[in-house]
Amino acid sequence: MLLTPAQLDQFHLRGFAKGARVLDDHQIEKLREEMQLVMEGKSKEKPVLNRNLLGGSSEYGPQANPGQKVVVQIVNIWEASPAFLELCKNPEITATVSRLCNHAETLRIWHDQIQYKPPGVGGPTGWHQDFPAWPILQPADLISAWVALDDAEIDNGCMWMVPGSHRWGKVPIRTGEDFQPVFEQALVPDGVETKAEPMPVKKGEVAFHHCMTWHGSPANKTSRPRRAFAIHYMPGYTIYAPTRPHPVEKHVAVKPGEVLQGEKFPVVYERVLQPA
Repeated sequence: MLLTPAQLDQFHLRGFAKGARVLDDHQIEKLREEMQLVMEGKSKEKPVLNRNLLGGSSEYGPQANPGQKVVVQIVNIWEASPAFLELCKNPEITATVSRLCNHAETLRIWHDQIQYKPPGVGGPTGWHQDFPAWPILQPADLISAWVALDDAEIDNGCMWMVPGSHRWGKVPIRTGEDFQPVFEQALVPDGVETKAEPMPVKKGEVAFHHCMTWHGSPANKTSRPRRAFAIHYMPGYTIYAPTRPHPVEKHVAVKPGEVLQGEKFPVVYERVLQPA
């Protein structure tokens, strides 16, 4: 288990928690190499998306405009890299996510994503909640595991979170000039504290957050890279409930109202039930 009992309680109260180290230096270097191959289009298999998140829908490549802010987003790198698929299956990560999902008996990969902020030009990832951006799923019980492939610190774009925000429902959020969340006060409960706080994560460590937790990450203004891998896990009862399109929807082979499953949403955890 990557979280202590106290940290599990903290997660349910605050909507996020930082866990222990899950990767050694050799594993980190292997994943960095695999990421670079996929990012450059040199892998045999391809991900669903490989783009500059701040540059529209075009595929990412060295043709990016000089001076343009960059956040490289690779969606479903597990399809292009066995090493990343193995990380998605990590038994410590999945067992912890199961606990955070109220002891879910089964977990599937909803999708994953790399978010890479290159040195100097790495741009911000604005404030958001994950679940409203996933308009083909119900209910909002998904948990993300965020694995740092570099030290993610305040100066190079670590994530920031608003504690307790996962319990406030869907709230449209914008990003202020000082990188604080901007929202309509009437949409949050009276008396709640909405101050954001940073969550630095050392390379090889994992952090967890709920799909409704408000989060974002500022620009990377340093000479150091900030590479990270997020795995979005869904409990086995998650259903396909489309309201708007989503990039991985092309993989869906079930009907609305049915459990979202299939080879592109692989089972990565099944809890072994103890005999009564």
